[in-house]
Order: sequence, then structure tokens, then C-alpha cells
Amino acid sequence: MLPTYPETTSLTLAHRPLLHPLFQQLRDGISEFTFANIYLFRQNHGYRLSQSADGTIVILGQDKDTPFFILPFGLPEQPMLERLFHDHGMMKCASKNQADLLAAMQYTVIEDRDNFDYLYRRQALAELGGRNYHKKRNLIKAFVNSNAYRALPLREEFRGDALCVLDDWRAENDQAGDYEAAREGLEKLEELQLCGGIYYVEERPVAYVLGEELAGVATYLIHFEKAVAGYKGLYQFINQSFASVLPEDYEMINREQDMGDPGLRHAKLSYKPSGFIEKFKIVPA
Repeated sequence: MLPTYPETTSLTLAHRPLLHPLFQQLRDGISEFTFANIYLFRQNHGYRLSQSADGTIVILGQDKDTPFFILPFGLPEQPMLERLFHDHGMMKCASKNQADLLAAMQYTVIEDRDNFDYLYRRQALAELGGRNYHKKRNLIKAFVNSNAYRALPLREEFRGDALCVLDDWRAENDQAGDYEAAREGLEKLEELQLCGGIYYVEERPVAYVLGEELAGVATYLIHFEKAVAGYKGLYQFINQSFASVLPEDYEMINREQDMGDPGLRHAKLSYKPSGFIEKFKIVPA
């Protein structure tokens, strides 16, 4: 049971039985809208939970000095909506449908391009056919021809090896990035029902991928993809390799947002996304 707004509670694993089935019913395909995502990034965004008098669940948060709220499961009644905007100023992660509804209610809709999710056809990433992917095929060939590699499902028994990859990745990067969330994702992969793959060169673990199914949209969501330095073509290889072993039931792969990072945007665009999951910020007019 969640407290009634304005009371709030911190997000814990104990909320999964309540929230996970609700997230499973969503059809917008927004990467933030899984229990694993909001749980693993709860510290980054200061997530807290509440509900309106009519039972609508509200996720509250704060990015640096900017408070916000998220309404993944629908809009509350008008007085509560007005109160949320008064208290927190901005709604994040609004779907296209929510944005249209709120625009009709005279709220201001702001396209949040930095947080659009990148969508790719699984088959396109698995095959990398055509001229657009020529350079990537060459990089993969360089990796395959230069290394004795193997790929395995990322089961609990390989968690320690995946953590070694993550720690090596962190040591090679100046900023922590999503290290803490990625580490907890590995530590709690069973509780959060995450799965993926792990890759070795000879006996050294060199990369892993971790994600989950996005319910109802035939899409696999990649939360984390980490690799160590020193292996030319490794990232391109694991990208293709993982796409090729995903069941054909997954028509699409969601590789999340670029967060406005120019290098990350260039890398994601270089794989020729088939589309985007649009997201919007909403503020009072």
C-alpha cells in the first residue's frame, strides 16, 4: 500500500509485486517504464512513490535542482494533476498520448529529444546487411579473426565474471556514469528478472549485455552493455552477437536514449535506427 499524496515513500524491492504487473500492462514501449529501471536508477533521480486519492500512482523525483513527477499508469483527476504541477513544476517521460491529452488541457509540451529511445529491428542488427553496415562488418571480422572467443548466457554463476568486466570498464573511464546501477543490476539480476549474455576472449571475461523484455511490444530492452578496452571490434561484435541469439519473437531492440551526449548519439545513429520512442516534458502554460 502506498501513502496518499503529499506523503511519499522510498522505492524498495518490496514494491515490485505491486508495480511490476502494472508496468507489464503498458504498451508505449518507454524504457524507463519497467520496475528494474526505476529501481536501479532510484538514487540517480531520487525516486519516491505516492498515490492520489483516486489511486493513481505517482513517481516523484529530482534531477539536480529540478523536481519532477512521472505518471506511467495514467493521469489523475484534474485537481490532483494541478497540485502536482504546482508542487513539482514539470512532468517527465510523458508518452505521445499523454502529451496530446495535456496539450489539449492547455499545458505546454516540450519534446525531450535527449531522452528518445532508439529502436532497431532485431533482424537488421543480427545481419548487418548492406552498404550502411560495411564498416561495422569489417570491425566484427577483425575481432573474430584476432581472438578466440566464446559467448554464454549471463546466468547467476557468471555474475562474478560480469562484475570483473564492469570494474575493468570503470577503471578505464574518468566518470562513473551508470556504474552503480549496472553493478546492482548484476547483483540483483535474479530478483529483477534481468538476463543477457557474457563474452570471453580465451579465459578472460571481456564484455556483457544485460536487459529485459518490454511487455506487449515484442521488444527487448538493453539496459547495460559493457566491454573492456583493447579489443578492436568488440562492441560491434557483442551488439550483433546478442541480437542474433535473441528469439525471433522480439521484432525490435530498444537501446535506450543518448542523453544528449554527442558521441553516444553518433554511435546510436550509426546503427540506423528504424524509429524512436518519443518522450515529452510537460510544464504549465
